[in-house]
Amino acid sequence: MELFIGLIIPFLGTALGSGCVFFLKNQLRPLVQKALLGFASGVMVAASVWSLLIPAMDASQKMEKLAFVPAAVGFLLGIGFLLLMDRVIPHLHMGSSKAEGPHVALKKTTMLVLAVTLHNIPEGMAVGVVFAGMMAEQAEITLAGAMALSIGIAIQNFPEGAIISLPLRSEGNTGKGKAFLYGVLSGIVEPLAAALTIALFWLIDPMLPYLLAFAAGAMIYVVVEELIPEASEGEHSNIGTIGFALGFVLMMILDVALG
Repeated sequence: MELFIGLIIPFLGTALGSGCVFFLKNQLRPLVQKALLGFASGVMVAASVWSLLIPAMDASQKMEKLAFVPAAVGFLLGIGFLLLMDRVIPHLHMGSSKAEGPHVALKKTTMLVLAVTLHNIPEGMAVGVVFAGMMAEQAEITLAGAMALSIGIAIQNFPEGAIISLPLRSEGNTGKGKAFLYGVLSGIVEPLAAALTIALFWLIDPMLPYLLAFAAGAMIYVVVEELIPEASEGEHSNIGTIGFALGFVLMMILDVALG
């Protein structure tokens, strides 16, 4: 039961954020968007360090001075995986007029949802691998620590859901119900990616340190390639920086206090 709750919490964060489309008439103000993007970045970076990379190295202590190897290899593989996904999956980022990936004849709304869906994959993987480590009693991952990561990602998913559904409503001439559905669909990939990661772990038990670091690399890719540039462009980039600091500290507190 705890596993199901842990996997579904991040999805609920996205769904609740997408529900903002029923209560707000227009999309979020640019300053608010910058703050939320920065906040999401801070949560993801802190989660990558405290919940993923440090446990990956803890799980490799028997390698002594080479305990960094699984973390380093997994991290780079995670970066490479998201780089590949960015190239092979057609998607369109919010505020951009040029699609990325292979050229296909898809609607703008579909391409926008694909962009958010692509970036939700590493978050789902992160939750899945932490719960897998908790169940296997490895890397000193506790249920509270796993739940802290799940809650932290859910908190940053709330504004993410609003950021995808509100512009679809205001700019894409999409009905409230459909905009909400698109936002929800972008988040459903998280529990699916989490479940797949858990299944992979049970097939290859010694892979835990690599999987932890892999998820960290994938999340850092999203932060550096998308979230921080979007939070920093234009005026008042310091708002994004403040949001980053708040998100980082909140996730750090959750992980240390509950872990």
